[in-house]
Amino acid sequence: MKFRKKPVVVDADQFNPDQKPWPDGVVSDKEKSKTGFFIETLEGHGEVTPGDWIVTGVEGEKYSVKPDIFDKTYEPFDQKKSSLAQKIARKILAL
Repeated sequence: MKFRKKPVVVDADQFNPDQKPWPDGVVSDKEKSKTGFFIETLEGHGEVTPGDWIVTGVEGEKYSVKPDIFDKTYEPFDQKKSSLAQKIARKILAL
C-alpha cells in the first residue's frame, strides 16, 4: 500500500551559528556533540549542523532536518490563503 503524509503546518527556523538568537532548543557543546551543536529530540541528542532546519512538530517536539530534505518535504504556509480556502470550502459545503 502507498500512503501520503497528512498536511500539517509546523514551525521551522534555519540554524546559522553566526545568527543569534538560535532556534529554540539548539545547544552548543563540543564535548557532547561531534558538530558542536545539538538539539534534544524524542530520541535523545540530535546533531545539528549549520543550515539544518529546526522543526517543531505537532506535539511540540523538536527535530533537525537537513536542507535538501526540508526543501523536498516542506513549503511555505500562507495563513491568509489557507483561511480564504477554508471559507470557500465551508460555503460550498453549505449549499
